[in-house]
Amino acid sequence: MISKDILKKVKRIEITTRRLVDTVLQGEYLSSFKGRGIEFTEVREYSEGDDIRAIDWNVTARMNSPFVKVFIEERELQVVFAGDLSSSLEFGTRQQLKSELMFEFVAAMGFTANLNNDRVGFAGFTDRIEKYIPPKKGKKHVFRILREMAYHKRMSNSTNISDSLLLLSHILKRRSTIFVISDFYDEGDISSALKILRHHHDVIAVILRDERDYGVPDIGYAPFYDPETKREIWLDTSDKKGAAAIKQAAESRDRKLLSKLKKMGVDHIILKCGESYINSIISFFKLRESRRLK
Repeated sequence: MISKDILKKVKRIEITTRRLVDTVLQGEYLSSFKGRGIEFTEVREYSEGDDIRAIDWNVTARMNSPFVKVFIEERELQVVFAGDLSSSLEFGTRQQLKSELMFEFVAAMGFTANLNNDRVGFAGFTDRIEKYIPPKKGKKHVFRILREMAYHKRMSNSTNISDSLLLLSHILKRRSTIFVISDFYDEGDISSALKILRHHHDVIAVILRDERDYGVPDIGYAPFYDPETKREIWLDTSDKKGAAAIKQAAESRDRKLLSKLKKMGVDHIILKCGESYINSIISFFKLRESRRLK
């Protein structure tokens, strides 16, 4: 069973999400994400102003009068959360770990998708896909995804985003909206895998950050532990030159990542530990909507 603390958090997110969907998110979500396309429903007689490209010439010939095809947008989406389950996400300094931030983001977006009658799935990865839950509809299914995330015991501490995304591209047969959620601290090149995934799917990178990714306060000599390599090193946090170099390296790495995503046409959201993810989601929706209207 899911613990009471986690259940309370999920219930709070569900209530918050429902309120936001009713007031803000639903319109933004519908405007930001296209359905699978348009579906033919019927033909009707041509009316002045109709697009001549929609004329059904076979029916027109039979009826000796112009008829046009009528289409409706097929709104149903398939949303898949590809979540990083590696040890590096067990990090955070503002009363929230990156893994907890990912959990809340999946909950909020999962409930939003459910309220719009979309299918929701999950692929949890480290250096491989460790957990795959096929997309389905329903609130119970969203709860199942969250339960599996909360209680998953990782098989590997390391990260290989590229191999995981390539495998996901083989698993998914239907076009999906895929949120790849990670800190993207992976030494491997993810460009090729993202290009392949982007070719068939709508891919959004959700980048998790904490203020301490860019440096630590002056606390003298202190031990730092890498959860992926299991190594501990001591650093002099009072070294101003060293602190500046760490910050510059982190910012440079972010710039390179964002540049790479832009070149591939992959949208991104940056979520920060201890800050409202809802504001980031809404800003992202508005940006996508404004770009579609241009």
